[in-house]
Amino acid sequence: MVNKKSKTDNKRKYQSIVIENRKARHDYHIEDSITCGIVLSGTEVKSIRTGKAQLKDSFAKIENGEAWLYNCHISPYQYGNRFNHSPLRRRKLLLKKKEILKLYGTTKEKNLILVPLKIYFSKNWAKLELALAKGKKVYDKRDAIKKKELQRSIKEVKSKYI
Repeated sequence: MVNKKSKTDNKRKYQSIVIENRKARHDYHIEDSITCGIVLSGTEVKSIRTGKAQLKDSFAKIENGEAWLYNCHISPYQYGNRFNHSPLRRRKLLLKKKEILKLYGTTKEKNLILVPLKIYFSKNWAKLELALAKGKKVYDKRDAIKKKELQRSIKEVKSKYI
């Protein structure tokens, strides 16, 4: 008998999340997200594969009809010697012209910002999930924490008495 693989197994094989910006969902209201490619050097790809990158304070900007990623820290590759990259350089994002114009229009019109959510590999190509987001106020963050605590306590009570 031949073992058949499901489509979800293939997706898991081809997609692996390497770096995630957990703080983004805490600090921003996520409105929409889009997937794009990133222009990287060889040592940057190797560093990302080992998990040596951070998206903590990074953001994206659209300048002169091109999308750029700023403040994304990718550590120098351990065995890269003289071919290593600078850790905080700006990186070009690969988007279609229509997508760039749409993102530019919505960021200016609705006063939103572009925040990277995660970097992953899809069929050996590095991809970035970029989100249109609006900053949360301090009281919004407190409300979210209270709601989470309330949900936890409700869940505990249900499991205890049911």
